[in-house]
This record gives sequence, C-alpha cells and structure tokens, in this order.
Amino acid sequence: MSVPQLSAEQRGEEILAVFDTAFGELLAADPAAFRVKFRKMAASAFAFYRGTACLFYHDLDAEKRGGPYLDDRTSRVWIHGDLHAENFGTYMDATGRLIFNVNDFDEAYVGPFTWDLKRFAASMALIGYAKALSDGQISELVTVYAAAYRERVHALATGAKSDEVPPFTLDTAQGPLLDALRDARSLTRFGLLDSMTEIRDFERRFAPGGGSIELDAATRYKVLAAFDGYLETLPESSLARPDSYRVKDVVGRRGIGIGSAGLPSYNILLEGNSDALENDVIIYIKQAQTPAVSRHITDPAIRDYFQHEGHRTVISQRALQAHADPWLGWTELDAAGQLVAEVSPYAVDLDWGDIDDPEEIAAVVADLGRATAAMHAAADDQSGESLVPFSTERAIDAAIAADEAGFEDLLVDFAHEYGARARADHQIFVDLFRNGRIPGL
Repeated sequence: MSVPQLSAEQRGEEILAVFDTAFGELLAADPAAFRVKFRKMAASAFAFYRGTACLFYHDLDAEKRGGPYLDDRTSRVWIHGDLHAENFGTYMDATGRLIFNVNDFDEAYVGPFTWDLKRFAASMALIGYAKALSDGQISELVTVYAAAYRERVHALATGAKSDEVPPFTLDTAQGPLLDALRDARSLTRFGLLDSMTEIRDFERRFAPGGGSIELDAATRYKVLAAFDGYLETLPESSLARPDSYRVKDVVGRRGIGIGSAGLPSYNILLEGNSDALENDVIIYIKQAQTPAVSRHITDPAIRDYFQHEGHRTVISQRALQAHADPWLGWTELDAAGQLVAEVSPYAVDLDWGDIDDPEEIAAVVADLGRATAAMHAAADDQSGESLVPFSTERAIDAAIAADEAGFEDLLVDFAHEYGARARADHQIFVDLFRNGRIPGL
C-alpha cells in the first residue's frame, strides 16, 4: 500500500476525522470511558494499533476496488476484522474441549481475506519492533506466518483429513499455546463465581463493587425482556437444559476495554445445571458496535444480510469458529443490537510478555498462521450460512497459487510500511491527546 505523504499536522487532522466517524457518538455519550480508552492507547504503538481498526481500514480503503489475490470470491469471505497478534486465546467449545484459536469477533464481517493477513502482519512488525528485533528478523516472522497460512489453506483446499489438520488442543498444541491451554484448564467456574458474586440468604448474587452497577426497576425489566428475546436465538442443542435459564441476579457494567469504551453492558447470573451453587453461569449482554471494515464494504447484499450488529457479530462468530460458545446469541435492547455470550472461566489470552526468543516467536507465529487459515476455511458453504456460498479455502488457494512468490513479499512489505506508519501515528495521537486536541474530551 502507499499512504499519502502528509505532514504530522495534516495526518493529525485525518486521524481526528476518522475518530469522529468511528467514535463520535459514543464519545459524546461517555467522555470518561474514552479518556480511559485513549490513555490505554497512548501506552504503546501496539495499544494504539489495537484501538484503531477504523484508521487501518481508512488507510486500506483504496484496495476495496481490487488488489493482489482478490477476485469476486476472495474479496467477500468472512474475515475476523481485527486480526492482530493479541486476538488469540483459549475457549471451551460446545463439545467441552479446550481450544486455542482466534478470539474476539466484535469486528467480524465479510470482505477481502488479505485484509486479515495484512492487519496481523503489521501487528507483528509492531511487536517485533517493541522487542528490538531487526527488520530482517521481522521480515522472517511475517514470512513464516504467510508460509504457514499458505500451507494450511492448501492442505484444507485439497481435502486433507481432519486428523491431518487438527485444532490446537491440550493434545496437539506446543509451547506458549500449550501453556495458555494449561492455564485455562487450571481455572474453574467456582473461581470465576467467587471473584464476581457472593452468597446471601442461601442464594448466589452479584457482589457489590468491582465495576458492577445496581439497576433500577425499569432498566432491570428491559434487560430481562431482552434476555427472553435472546433465548429464542440459541441453537436447539443449547436449549436442552431448561433449568439453566432461571435468572438469579442482574447488574450493569461499564465497557472498560480498549474496544468497548462507552458501550453499555449487563451481566446476568443464571441457575446452573443443578441446585449446587458452584454450577451457576454468568452471561453478558453487550451493545454490539459497527465493525470498522463495514464502512469500506459497500455491497448491499452483505449489509442487508444482518438484522443488526448483535446478529452480525454472532452469525460471523458462528461461521468463523467451529463449535462456538453454546451460550452465544443476540437480542435487542433500546432498539440496539446486542451480543450475548458467557463470561467464560476458561478464557486465557496469548501472553506475548515472555515470548522473546526469535525461534520461539517464529514457532508461535507459524501456529497463528495455521489458526488463521482454519478460521477462513470454516466460514464458507459448509458453515450453514448462505452469505458465502462457496469453498473459501479453494478460492484462496487458487488465488495464491497464481503468484506464490509474491504472496509473502506482499505481507512483508506491508508489515514494514504500515508498522512504521502506526508508530508515527501513535506519536501524533499522543500529542493530540496530551494537548487537548481531541474534540469532546
């Protein structure tokens, strides 16, 4: 890609305009939440990059009219939308297996498959720079990722058996991925419940404090009505436990993550699958956001496929993630689409803090390339959704095969160029923020 050469002042104005489009309404409603979000983004170039998918797709916008490896099919596959190196971790799937895979599908949409790969590649350039790796070492890491993605896509496209391309589990994962899975296995539902609830009058309730907000009667009624609507969106296999839908308690929460600033959310405590108090389940209802990539995909067939952003998030996650969370569903609250899912006791994110050895980093990056390929391959004509009615792995495999050599070079060049752009943008953003130049704060 080629970003126009702008002065720092001009680029600052461009960043502010993109922020206004992406965040303006939420920022006006909750400036305090965005002060927290922006402080987190100011901490590092990578944190800034994580919080600015809107800017990334603004800069990629010209490619929506075409680009290497993109055709009518590979330009409209289900993509993660925010595929950076920290959006991987563990989850308990619907069959009870702990899986390491891509997580956080809030930005998922339908678009060019290369956009996911470029977003990941640039994130590796930022991580590599922060770990003082040379440009040559960063190039090698992106090459490893591209090669692993290519190899796995080809295996899936040519009919590899499932035991030849297994998911990352306690039996198949290695290194930091296995460490994350083992950490997840050591966690318990009781530990999660103990951190968020207490037992009062022989019944479990949410504990006060810790970010929870007591609801007035009218809000509680609205949330419970939204919960009833959510139950209708669950797959039949999730409705086999009728006792598990008795609500014990409801609280509000403020969105505090980099990606959830200003978004209202609620936690609901449900009866578990027995009378024992340690089996209770916590789910969350969170207002779903407009994915950054959707502003740059103009196909009405894609836009009109979704009822609202909650529906879009859930359908996308179910398409991209085999055996997704059985509690995953959607609803509406105050005319806004909501995402509903379990607050999982088994979620552990990949921790890059102690992954410093270049060989170990390369092994992890190769696995993440394979995980990316499996995700792209899952969301196609076999996913149960009609929006992508073809084999994505075959389409992507054929596109890459037309220019094998250029595929790795494309991602390596982009990683360096956009990594440098993100570092410069981070400094511009920090100066805007510290000098009071961001409107609304």
